[in-house]
Amino acid sequence: MDIELNKARFLKIFNDNIKRDGADKLLKWLENSDFFVAPASSKFHNAMQGGLCDHSLNVYDRAMELYELEQKKKSGLFDGITPENIAVAALLHDLCKVNFYKISFRNVKVDGAWEQVPFYTVEDSLPYGHGEKSVYIISGFMRLTREEAMAINWHMGGFDKRVLGGEYAISQAFEEYPFATMIHLADVMATYFDEEK
Repeated sequence: MDIELNKARFLKIFNDNIKRDGADKLLKWLENSDFFVAPASSKFHNAMQGGLCDHSLNVYDRAMELYELEQKKKSGLFDGITPENIAVAALLHDLCKVNFYKISFRNVKVDGAWEQVPFYTVEDSLPYGHGEKSVYIISGFMRLTREEAMAINWHMGGFDKRVLGGEYAISQAFEEYPFATMIHLADVMATYFDEEK
């Protein structure tokens, strides 16, 4: 993975598509954070330097594929959804992971000798949840549409801790906001089809 290439591509997609008030401040915040070098997870997918930005781009690519497929079918499923909506939801859905992972060390036996090897740990300074935390962070810089907020909030689908705890609102969100379903599917496809475990 080329971190600088991914950063340049992210910045281009962001700047070409996201034009609303506050977008510039959000982008500056991202550039001053660990977003472009952070992992996407501690051990599940793209658990490597630069994994978060790479994952965000993968979700964007998968979302665009799903959008274009439905446009070709003329299903009307995503009528009113714009390239800006897709860029916002896909590129920014995991901002909850910014400044979230830290590097620690553990002892591992290698060829009979103990060595210290790095691994990622979680240090959550804003324990606000997952999708809802991303919505909260973004909203501090720019306004989200209802569709974007729903898509980002529920992007984890059945893996969301609220759903695992018995929350049923996700079903209504996916039914009323097909864009939320699209972003969830794009996230799953990126995670399981495109990324290293």
